Amino acid sequence: MNELLVFMCDGAPVRGEIVSISSAWQAVLERRNDPPAVRRILGDFVGAATLLSASLKFDGTLIIQAQSKGPIQLLVVECTSNLSMRATVKLSVEPSQISIDATLGELLDASNSGKLVITLDPSNREPGQPPYQGIVALQEHHGAVIRPVNSAAEAIALYMQNSEQLDTRIWLASNDTHVGGLLLQRLPDSGGHAHLDPQSAAEGWSRIQTLGETITQDELLSLSPEIILRRLFLEESTENGVRSFPARPIHFSCRCSRNKVADVLRMLGEEEVQSILAEQGAVETICDFCAKPYRFDAVDCLQVFKTDLLSDATRPPSRGH
Repeated sequence: MNELLVFMCDGAPVRGEIVSISSAWQAVLERRNDPPAVRRILGDFVGAATLLSASLKFDGTLIIQAQSKGPIQLLVVECTSNLSMRATVKLSVEPSQISIDATLGELLDASNSGKLVITLDPSNREPGQPPYQGIVALQEHHGAVIRPVNSAAEAIALYMQNSEQLDTRIWLASNDTHVGGLLLQRLPDSGGHAHLDPQSAAEGWSRIQTLGETITQDELLSLSPEIILRRLFLEESTENGVRSFPARPIHFSCRCSRNKVADVLRMLGEEEVQSILAEQGAVETICDFCAKPYRFDAVDCLQVFKTDLLSDATRPPSRGH
């Protein structure tokens, strides 16, 4: 099952989403060999990226990046507005050095160095116009006490708290076969819930949060979004109405291409590329997201720097590419 279900509460100013990802998540894992603790954290961020992408009304790509000086050097999850996703992670240590029960704080916040960056990159962004980017440290400060964030859900909540977003609660779970998640957002007290006075709206948001808090990791990982919705909000459904919308499919998809690799070579510069050719005979790389190999021989590289048009710089792969 790979689907996301959106729902609205008529008796409270709340919009929600439930996500269940299986084969798309396994498509990520079959290209990787990460330690269990790293897989768990990566899976949670995959769930978070999918939920956040669907909660935003824009056409483009949402990118979650977590980086630090810890064992996880870099974690990247991308999800487009049509719910195609991909994910990767880079370690600074050998996988065998990572404990099976290591927390996000231990892996991503060594020496209080962890950062979470969430980027919204609209598909219609003008050339030279930077995408919107929000950055938050992976620590909570309570006076002089600094506490590391120990889960992806905490990290996302901290980001939401520090950005100009609606009040948001998120629950995440992942294992080797499934990713599950629940997101609740408080909507403005105007609009479709203008009939609710401020006290009723506040009570409704509190009530829905309380119901959300009863969700278990096992339920997120084993039940369909439709069943979770019925179980969590059965009483709400009969009294005030919870309306769901048609489920949306989620799929794994990588956007790598020879054009983009050629672009990277141009950024490296002709001198650097020529030194690689002299040493290795070809420039070879593997996509971090889908493990697809790319090989550029001397003729390919010559074409890369002969033209300003990347489409011309990537002739069909010759034999052995």
